[in-house]
Parts: sequence; C-alpha cells; structure tokens
Amino acid sequence: MQSFAGGGTSLALLYLLPFPPLAKGGGDMKRTGFTLIELLIVVVIIGILATIAIPKFLTTREKAVVASMKADLRNMVTAEESYFADSVKYSSTTSCTNPPTAGTVVWCASTGNVLGSITLGTGTQAGWTTNMTNFSITKSCAIWVGQIAPAAPATVGSPEGTPVCL
Repeated sequence: MQSFAGGGTSLALLYLLPFPPLAKGGGDMKRTGFTLIELLIVVVIIGILATIAIPKFLTTREKAVVASMKADLRNMVTAEESYFADSVKYSSTTSCTNPPTAGTVVWCASTGNVLGSITLGTGTQAGWTTNMTNFSITKSCAIWVGQIAPAAPATVGSPEGTPVCL
C-alpha cells in the first residue's frame, strides 16, 4: 500500500472504510440537525400558506354569520305569523322567556345577532319590518311582511318575507 503525499492514510484503506475519515480535530462529520437556512425556508413556506388561508377563513366566517342572521329573520317571520294567527295583529316586541310575556312574540336571537326595532304598519298598512346586525361583521340583513315600507337593506323590489343582506 502506498501512502499519500502527507503520509498517514493509504488509498486502499480509504476504499475499505464504511464511513469517511474523521475530521482534523477528531470529531465526527455526520449531521445531526437542521441548518439555519433549512429552518428559515420552512418558516417562510408556513408564512406564505398562512397568508393564503387566513383571508379564506375570514370570508367563510362572514358567510356563516350572514347565514345565521338570515335564519333568525326567517324564524322571526314564523314567530310573527304565529302571533298574528292568535291575536289578529302583529307585535313590535319579542320575548325570549318561558313562559313568554303576554303580548309579545316568542322569539330569541342567536348569539351575536342583534335585532333592530320592529316597525309595524298602521291603518291599512298591515305588516311589519325589521333589520338585524351582528357585532363581528359590517353587513346587515332586513325582512318585511305586508303593506309597509321595508327597513334597509331590504327594498320594495325584494321578495316579501325573504331576508335581504348587504
């Protein structure tokens, strides 16, 4: 066997070793962790994914809140019509107690939804209208029934008894 110019390790011995020779200081050259660059690349990728996912989540949440307001307004129509069937008039007050307060519509808003005032028609304008908001979004919904000017954002052109949200 011949040795290299610096002496020490022979060429034949290098090919027989299963691992590369030790470093100059005698330490092992095997890697046992991630480099700083690899960790930074992972953090950047996670940041990019978060910037894509967060706006999608917010629009999904807003859609859920609007659906909740629409459902509450549809339930309000049912409650007002039930009250009308019993009393032959609409009511401008709601009650969320059991048993309900006399002269009120039995109805409760979902958590976060706030019912506006219920406006009743007078004289030949038998009907009612109201709107609803939620503290977590800027959109509002409204509904109207009968011969009455609808509360915003509903208009006379919007279908009667159907929630309208803007």
